[in-house]
Amino acid sequence: MEARTPSFSPRDFRDALGMFATGVTIVTARASNGQLIGLTANSFNSVSLTPPLVLWSLARKAASLAALSTGTHYAINVLSSDQQLLAERFARQGVDRWQDVEYTLGAGGAPILAGVAASFECFNRSRYEEGDHVIFVGEVECCTHHPDASPLVYHGGKFYTERLLSPSAVDDEKTTSS
Repeated sequence: MEARTPSFSPRDFRDALGMFATGVTIVTARASNGQLIGLTANSFNSVSLTPPLVLWSLARKAASLAALSTGTHYAINVLSSDQQLLAERFARQGVDRWQDVEYTLGAGGAPILAGVAASFECFNRSRYEEGDHVIFVGEVECCTHHPDASPLVYHGGKFYTERLLSPSAVDDEKTTSS
């Protein structure tokens, strides 16, 4: 069997996807020639706790695809609510994305941006071509987070920050059972 032909336009699909609020990340890497690479992405997701795996996707037409596909490491920087301008800069083409950006190099050589809510330093484990994107799966070698940071959120084409509605009735499992 095959999927039915969509009865909606690409714009309808994009608008429907926009109703799913996401965090905002900047994926960073260092190319083999030393050039810094960075791009805004909101396609970040967890995959597995053991081993620790995350995924994100990149358009096949992206200029950075070759460097990110062949590199061994990249970092996923989860932006804080005060980093909207950084998200917008790293989403633009034709600008110096790295001008005056504070960062340190992580263990795998990828830039870790200053002031982020969390960072994940990843080994470039695997890639899957699907549709007009490539899905990257990274094995997390190092991660940090700042529990008091407010994340930058993207919804319906606009940036937001979180607001607690009420404590959750579902608590994350904090311990593992034997």
